[in-house]
Parts: sequence; C-alpha cells; structure tokens
Amino acid sequence: MKAIRIFRRNIANAFKSIFRNISLSMASVICTTITLIIVAIAVVFSANVNSFTKDIENTLSIFVFVDKNATEEDISSIKSRILEIRNIKSDELIYKDKETLKEETLKNSDEGSSIYNIMKSWTEETNPLESEFIVYVKNVEDLSATASSLKKIEKVTNVKYSEDVVDNMIPVFRVIERVTWVLIVGLIVVTIFLICNTIKLTIFARKNEIEIMRLVGTSNFVIKLPFVIEGLFLGIIGSIIPMATAIWGYILTYDKLEGYLFTNFIKMINPMPFTIYVAGILLAIGGLVGMLGSYITVRKYLKI
Repeated sequence: MKAIRIFRRNIANAFKSIFRNISLSMASVICTTITLIIVAIAVVFSANVNSFTKDIENTLSIFVFVDKNATEEDISSIKSRILEIRNIKSDELIYKDKETLKEETLKNSDEGSSIYNIMKSWTEETNPLESEFIVYVKNVEDLSATASSLKKIEKVTNVKYSEDVVDNMIPVFRVIERVTWVLIVGLIVVTIFLICNTIKLTIFARKNEIEIMRLVGTSNFVIKLPFVIEGLFLGIIGSIIPMATAIWGYILTYDKLEGYLFTNFIKMINPMPFTIYVAGILLAIGGLVGMLGSYITVRKYLKI
C-alpha cells in the first residue's frame, strides 16, 4: 500500500510540474508532436517502400531456356544442377515443356487471331518454343551471380531476368529506406534533446523543494521518479495527435489514391491493422523517448 501511495503522489507531482511550467511543457509537447508527425510520415513511407521492395523480390524470377534437342535425361540433369545452386528456392522451381507453353499461350490468346491460328497448327515436332525452368531466388541481390551460374549449365541456351529492376530500382529503394530510417533516428534524438531541456528547467525550478526532500531523508528513487514520469507524460501527450494523424491520414490517403502510391505499380499496405501498428510505434516512441530524456537529465543535473 505504501508503494502505491508513493506512486500516486509521484504521478500527482509530475502533473503539477507540467502545469506549473505550462508554457515550457506545451513547447516541449508541440515540438514532440511535430517531430512525431514527421516520424509517422517517415515510418509509413519506409514501410510501404519496404513492402513494395519485398513484393518485387518475391515475384522476380529467372527464366532458364533449355535446348530444343535436350532429352529427358538432359532435363533431369539440368534440374539437378539448378538445385545445387545455393541461392535457388528449391521448393518453387517450375518446369514447363514446350507443349505446356504452347497451350498456356493459346489459352491467353484470342481465338481467330493470327498468332492463335499459327500456334494451333504447330505439332510437337514443329513447335519452335523452348522448354523452360522458372527459378526463384532466396536473395535478390545475388540474382545476377545466380543467373551467371545458370548460364554455365550444359544444354541451357539462354537465361533471362529483369536486369533493370535488379540493377536500378531495388538499389534506389534500398537507399531511400536507409535514408528514411536515418531521418527517423535523427528526429528521435531531437525529441530527446527537447525533453531534456524541459526536465532540466523543471529541476532548477524545484531546487529548493528537492533540497528539503533530501534533508528529511527522502530516497533518491522517490526524488527522481516524478521527473521520469513527467517525461513519460510529455512524450505520451505529444504522441496523441501524431497517432490520430497516422491512422486517419493514412486511411484517407489510401482511399483517395485507391490503394496505390504515385502509380498503379506501387501498391500501398492495407490500412488495417497497419495503422494500428504505426500508432502503437508512435506511442511507444513518445513514451520511451520522454522517459529516456528525463532519465538522462536527472542523472546529469540532479546530483544525489
């Protein structure tokens, strides 16, 4: 019961301190709010870029074309050689012979078209298509090296994959993602700095009160706790508007853009439960940053 009373008293002291230094507290909350809104935008953007990059990586494939004269034994050998390559997803390896490719193309072509009529007339002997393996990789960054290894396999005539995506798009998205996270970390540091200054001035304002508490034998923990709680409250209060902005702003943006970012090529993450996760992250960042800023300041300026 005693611990509960002490905790309640410290919460009350933290609230009193916030209202006692209302102008400074509001400045800290506003700065925290602005910072966390920018953090929210950065988190949402980074998450969508990361999701889009993952989607590209999961759909990127290598087409391995087999010599027309390859026998069943050759095809079996090629499959074994492909599976020996470490970067290959063995459970997603697909093989299509030329007759299967012909039937799939016919199914997707308009009946009566010139292409349809020409392909329909092909027999197994006159079919000019090459059988192929469709290969998926574990690490898209090693896609080029994997393609080079596939080209060396006997009876493989050609290897094709989206070189432009691998060489140009994915590296750009990686850089954007890293820059965004650096920005997030920088903004969090700024928020910690602001809260540190708020708590520092609070300590100076309560200097006489702290001295009295020391003289009557109050423990260090009891003296420090209100400041840490104050930082926690400042962080939580500062995260309320960013949380609402993240949830409703993202939902409205998603509906307005019909689920696509910039073009129909980049699909956005579904708002639910994504926005709830983002709001939780912002609340955690606000609370933890507030406590951390307070703790750093208490250790530095409250010499007890």
